[in-house]
Amino acid sequence: MSDTAHPYLSRPGPKLLLINNQWVPALDGRTFKSINPSTGLVLAEIALAGAADVDVAVKAARAALEGPWARVKPAERQRVLLRLAQLVDQNFEELAWLDSLDMGAPISRTKAGRQRAVGMLNYYAGLAINLTGDTIPNSIAGEVFSYTVKEPVGVVGSIIPWNGPLSTSIWKIAPALATGCTIVLKPSEEACLTPLRLGELLMEAGLPPGVINILPGDGQAGAALSEHPDVDKVAFTGSTVTGQRIIRASAGNIKRLTLELGGKSPDIVFADANLNIAIAGAGNAAFQNSGQVCSAGTRLFVQRPIYEEFSERLAKFANSLVVGDSMQKETQLGPLVSARQLERVTGYLKDGKQDGARAVCGGERVTQGQLANGYFVRPTVLADVRESMSVYQEEIFGPVISMMPFDTIDEVIARANATTYGLGSGVWTEDLRTAHRMSSSLKAGSVWVNCYQAMDPAIPFGGYKRSGYGRESGRHHVDEYLNVKAVVMKIG
Repeated sequence: MSDTAHPYLSRPGPKLLLINNQWVPALDGRTFKSINPSTGLVLAEIALAGAADVDVAVKAARAALEGPWARVKPAERQRVLLRLAQLVDQNFEELAWLDSLDMGAPISRTKAGRQRAVGMLNYYAGLAINLTGDTIPNSIAGEVFSYTVKEPVGVVGSIIPWNGPLSTSIWKIAPALATGCTIVLKPSEEACLTPLRLGELLMEAGLPPGVINILPGDGQAGAALSEHPDVDKVAFTGSTVTGQRIIRASAGNIKRLTLELGGKSPDIVFADANLNIAIAGAGNAAFQNSGQVCSAGTRLFVQRPIYEEFSERLAKFANSLVVGDSMQKETQLGPLVSARQLERVTGYLKDGKQDGARAVCGGERVTQGQLANGYFVRPTVLADVRESMSVYQEEIFGPVISMMPFDTIDEVIARANATTYGLGSGVWTEDLRTAHRMSSSLKAGSVWVNCYQAMDPAIPFGGYKRSGYGRESGRHHVDEYLNVKAVVMKIG
């Protein structure tokens, strides 16, 4: 199937904004072009939301929150989420296709995400009817009954990046719907086709007008949403720098925030690890989605007795990966999302080389053959890395590993934690004592042992330090969308 042969992309005219259950152009008429990162060719023209559009969408979300949506019972919210889960399942091939085409993830990867996408919706549907308060024994004089109730926090501004359009959209929308909030979702302008198609399915699932509004836009739209005085909460996934801007913007009306920010995660391989598992595991921890994952394991520490062997075998693994067009079923490593991201990653590779890092494999853009017009970088393993280098310290967001030897467990704990980030971490060992000590010592929101990026809707995910705060997934997630009200009633 060609890019434009798909029914969604072949519809005439630009893709529009979803506000109050209506598809509308941007108020100022602006549009932008969505680019296929595998080919550099235009996929679609899309309306570009601005501050005025954000204001209209927030007003629609407020009206829905205080109107029909407020009267919807938990069981009805559950039915909407279950119906959406059915629709996502029925249309999953198309959604995966749009994800791959728009942001470059290999189709084999996006098609493997069915269980996660549908599973998240089913999980939050279960929580929708289990949002309970507490009865509280108290020591107040007289007969006093005290209890708590949980209420929706209100209008939520959800801002998502481009590196997982379908799953990240669901991650933001589902808990908001489960708790009775209303949403203005701003997907990145670099990958918004899937969120827009999801908007059609949300309306088909039976949502009242204004409950969900979807506004593709750039940083100006994101800033308008973060600053808006009638937005009660912002849920953001993206860079630490942008997260800091959102924190400052939230001060106006003291917004609630959930921030899943950047990472420079350590991945640690001990000499007793099963190397057949650890080599592919460590490689995929950094190369999956072309390294465009906040919690990617990009600082790889390998215990010195196995360092040379591991380096050779990891390079062989990296070189075996099929780099290609995201729509080809054999592709294992697709392009970076944009020309801007390509420039960023190749800039880091140039800096690393100038600083003395050595590319064991990769280290360059693909400039020949059918991929030359796309945004492809070969999977790269850097050796001779020093901890003062930018490739070690900063989030590259590309398929690049900085690999270093270590000797003792105390040493690697200190080096792993010597970062401003704390999102993910990995440990590869056959020793249970080592696994437990590392799990308790690493300062990160997730510790994966003999696996990496293992995600489940029931397991909370989030960061320490500059990787953000708040948790997504698990029961903790819905609490981020609820206010707790205490009721104290004197009855005698």
